[in-house]
Amino acid sequence: MPDTFPDVSSHEPRLIKIEATVNGRKVAKQVKPFARLLDFVRDDLNLTGTKEGCGAGECGTCSVFVDGVLVKSCLVPAAKAKGTTIETVEGFARSGELTVLQKAFHKTGASQCGYCIPGMVMAATAAIRANPLVSNDEIKERLGGNICRCTGYSKIFEAVELARDVMSGARPATALAEDEVEDGKFIGANVRRLDAPSKVTGALRYAGDTVMPGMLHVAVLRSPHAHARIVSIDTSAAEAFVGVEGVVTAKDVPGIDGFGVFVHDQPVMAHEKVRYVGEAVAAVAAEDELIAKRAVALIKVVYEPLPGVFDPDEAMKPGAPVVHDYAPDNVTKHIPIRKGDIEPAFAACDLVIENSYETQQVEHAYLEPEAGLAWVDHDGVVTVLSPSQNITHHRHMLARIIAKPINKVRFIMSPVGGGFGGKEDMIYQGMLALLAMKTGKPVRLVFTREESVATTAKRHPARVHYRSGFMKDGRLVAVSLRMVSDGGAYGLSTEGVMRKAAILGAGPYDIPNLQVDTIGVYTNNTPSGAFRSFGALQTQFATETQMDIAAERLGLDPFEIRRVNMMRNGAVTHTKQKLGSVSIGRVLDALEDVSGWEKGVPRQRGEIRGDLGGEGTRRPCTLDARFNEQPVTAPNSEVA
Repeated sequence: MPDTFPDVSSHEPRLIKIEATVNGRKVAKQVKPFARLLDFVRDDLNLTGTKEGCGAGECGTCSVFVDGVLVKSCLVPAAKAKGTTIETVEGFARSGELTVLQKAFHKTGASQCGYCIPGMVMAATAAIRANPLVSNDEIKERLGGNICRCTGYSKIFEAVELARDVMSGARPATALAEDEVEDGKFIGANVRRLDAPSKVTGALRYAGDTVMPGMLHVAVLRSPHAHARIVSIDTSAAEAFVGVEGVVTAKDVPGIDGFGVFVHDQPVMAHEKVRYVGEAVAAVAAEDELIAKRAVALIKVVYEPLPGVFDPDEAMKPGAPVVHDYAPDNVTKHIPIRKGDIEPAFAACDLVIENSYETQQVEHAYLEPEAGLAWVDHDGVVTVLSPSQNITHHRHMLARIIAKPINKVRFIMSPVGGGFGGKEDMIYQGMLALLAMKTGKPVRLVFTREESVATTAKRHPARVHYRSGFMKDGRLVAVSLRMVSDGGAYGLSTEGVMRKAAILGAGPYDIPNLQVDTIGVYTNNTPSGAFRSFGALQTQFATETQMDIAAERLGLDPFEIRRVNMMRNGAVTHTKQKLGSVSIGRVLDALEDVSGWEKGVPRQRGEIRGDLGGEGTRRPCTLDARFNEQPVTAPNSEVA
């Protein structure tokens, strides 16, 4: 991304005329020559059941039929639609009656967030049309071009199999009927989702599907630097560009510029300096997306690059570049927990295992990219519609940012096309509110997939140093756990993730001596945030690996070593919570049964070498070469 941009012409391209038959109806529209079939269907025909998830033909959310052939409409030029017959998901239930396949999706609970479901319905329809007796394996193959991030696919495959059987006569139509549920009895019952019909028909509108009269389109200028001081921003050329109705930067914030889940350290747009590549610097609202993008290219920003820090351990060292002045050591949050007397306990152990583990940054990859629509109503209420997973908190933060009383700020939670914690952060809603206030018109922003991946929060990468002390009968008597996590450029959910890691990190085990340190650190990387099972996942990976290693070295059954140490009813955790009902025993029993595990047989990959000795003594214990090749332990692991 260059610091300055060349002038861009505002010349509008010549439109082309497309005549086609869409869902049985003849249509004629003028479209831009670079428009895709997806744009024609969504923008010109307002058939928003066809979604854009990736824009690269990978996810399948944009699937439609063209002359009976299933295609990814994001890859097809709109001009190729001339004279064709097009079917979209909206064409399947025009009379209000769901197709057999749509009923099967509803029956089996195949739709969760629902964003992928119209595309899944199209692909499944293609499979059954091609072969009414399509096999289960062929169903999976034919749906292979469609991604779902919620369901795990099992219910989707079950739905297609059910529809196939009903349509072929192998099962009666009554198989699609709703299960009878005793009044008030919902636990353990197959209760239909109320929103499933709107999802399987494509009728449900997500934020990126929503339009308003006079709506403007938003594009965002983002930083090319990981760490730099903003010397100047010149938006004059963008503001003068034909079709542009508003440009905002940090100077347009009328109130207290800062938001976050725990610490309000992130500005709506970069203020004085940028802290990661992709951070928003300015935003433009214009008559259409192309004009907005052209105008963004005219904004001139002068940066003074600053040294960056990209490793959390390096960031905590003296002299490291400081990301936020209020945290000179770059520590976002440190949670220390102490229980018992750790060192004497380790000294008394028969076996001590010490290893380091790393988990990587992970992208949420929800199929619905971030999107939002904002407007100011007739009573002066600033309204933001977006798939926010924390709208009440966002409302209060936005009121401070735009300096309005809370009764003049409204948030509407649109359907969430996959979130997994990644949409808890108010990363763009503030920009939309400012532009709506400045232009007096509705404004909409829809992230590209590239924008979503490059600029939004990820799962915290973590380094866990773990020391476990066992007695030879398998009792876990001491644990020292230190997790350092890369929180990235802003706090977001880091404090909560560190707290969750500290609370759950040592697992469901009753450990008399425990030392836990979870540390979130600022760096100039993309911010880290909430992601399913946050904090616990990173530490549990290490905890359970330590337990498996201990079972191997002690010659114990891995189920039994867990039973020896598991918490039971009435146990008190290291954070002083008394547990009334603990189910891990039942979980272990069920897992052992379904896995076919031969009870009482220790794993054979590792072996004990040498006498473990009696109480209070420790002898060398090493692993055989085959185990050392496993990637879950550090190459220089030591056991004393």
